[in-house]
Amino acid sequence: MMTSPSIEITAFRWVPDFARGLVRDIRVRWALAEAGLPYRVRLLDATTQRPADYFHEQPFGQVPVFVEGDLGLFESGAIVLHIGERSDALLPADAAERARATCWVIAALNSIEPMIFDLVNIDIFNAGQQWAALRRPEAEQKVRERLARLSDWLGEQDYLQGRFTAGDLIMATVLRNLRHTELVAEHANLAAYLARCEARPAFQQALAEQLADFDDREAA
Repeated sequence: MMTSPSIEITAFRWVPDFARGLVRDIRVRWALAEAGLPYRVRLLDATTQRPADYFHEQPFGQVPVFVEGDLGLFESGAIVLHIGERSDALLPADAAERARATCWVIAALNSIEPMIFDLVNIDIFNAGQQWAALRRPEAEQKVRERLARLSDWLGEQDYLQGRFTAGDLIMATVLRNLRHTELVAEHANLAAYLARCEARPAFQQALAEQLADFDDREAA
């Protein structure tokens, strides 16, 4: 008799089309696929208030939550690093390389994602607002500056450290939030890097599994 996987994650059962493939549980699904760890999913309704007890697992009501036995974690970056402790595919065995991979996880979340989300907030969530139109040129310029720095670092490497790590996993999911723009495509090496990350079988598995969990209701 098959037993249920010991790892459970939370995700949404529906999001609008623009968010599909971007909701942050994809980071955890991808890490679990890279590590070869099975999991089950607890689906939540993104359109309604979370159950009161969910805030004991995730104080901000977001997804994903990671649960295994008595351990419960929130924040996708922290969860990916935790999974990486069990997989050389995500965190190298060498201590220095491991530290650098962790550095890139934090860099993606702290030095790149806030600028990108500022632009996403303007383009997706506040499209048509006067303040957003006024703010956009500066927000786009900040993204361009960060992408230029990232492109310079990457150079001709396949990955940020030469080999794939958790840092690349998080960085790729951050860059994917710009898919409504051509900003990544302005740097040939970044466009190739992102395509390389997305072509990984573990990413394709994670993406397919996230999309399969969405129901087919129409956007409001």
